[in-house]
Amino acid sequence: MFNKLIFLFLSFVLLLFFSCQKNDCSVPIKSSGKINTIAVVIDDQLWNGIIGDSIRNKFASPVEGLSKEEPQFDINQYPVSVMEGFVTKSRTIIVIKQGEKNNFSINKNQYAVPQNVIHITGKTLSDLSNSIEKRAPQIIKIIQEGEIKAQQLLQNDSLVDSKAIQKRFKLTLDIPKNYSYALKNESFVWFKNEFSCGSTSLLITQLPNGTISSEDNILEKVIKVHDSIGALYIRGKEPTSSLYIDKSYPLYLSKITLDGKPAYETKGTWRLKNSFMFGAFANYLIVDSKNNRIIYLEGFCYIPSRAQRDYMHELESIIEGIKIN
Repeated sequence: MFNKLIFLFLSFVLLLFFSCQKNDCSVPIKSSGKINTIAVVIDDQLWNGIIGDSIRNKFASPVEGLSKEEPQFDINQYPVSVMEGFVTKSRTIIVIKQGEKNNFSINKNQYAVPQNVIHITGKTLSDLSNSIEKRAPQIIKIIQEGEIKAQQLLQNDSLVDSKAIQKRFKLTLDIPKNYSYALKNESFVWFKNEFSCGSTSLLITQLPNGTISSEDNILEKVIKVHDSIGALYIRGKEPTSSLYIDKSYPLYLSKITLDGKPAYETKGTWRLKNSFMFGAFANYLIVDSKNNRIIYLEGFCYIPSRAQRDYMHELESIIEGIKIN
């Protein structure tokens, strides 16, 4: 009886082994890497020439809306010969090389999950440069979407109880537990995350649908709304201090879609009146016609001694995950 059981067990193991070889039953490798970091696999000769310059100009260009200049992505360069091991676990990989044919492809989850592997091949340096120039906007969009999802997955492990937000504003936001209420009333909520080098904040309120009655002078309307909310709710130590948009810095306005609804995204620099404090902000006015309102969301940070990019990325990933009831 015992020998029979051993025989059946070994038969099962062998069957499983050959079945997995045939159907690829391997467990997917989980991708890794810091947020907003990409691996560029390219030989040193190309990296140190015009192709490397083109990559840096496109993928390490300054982030819009930050009060200090920071690159859009951090780039780690590796020669083609080391395209193995930890490099293949990167969430985003761009492989650039010369070859017999011009080719461009995007492979999902080629070595790990989730992952985008972008292959760019050119017969000449000119072909490679033209391909990078042409494809850069598409590649950047794919990377940004992947990094937002990666950030949201990191945050989903520990979330604030959002029942009060659902009841008050008829929407859902996945807010990490390191945020707490700085101020809340029936029409306004301010979440704040304070740490040793500064703080990040998230504002939620709603406005009458007529706040943006047309697309004329949208930026002026956004500034007016922002500064009025700042004057009402966001104060410093001085009674006369309030949050306002510093128009001496560039402002970036985009029309986007959030949860299937039209929205206006504005990025720039805020300041606190009668104070030395300033930092980056991103606000969103979402047109919710179904509920006859404008949803106003804003993320801003005060990080005087560190880079702001990844803190703002966290705030933007929270906001972009909105679900409106």
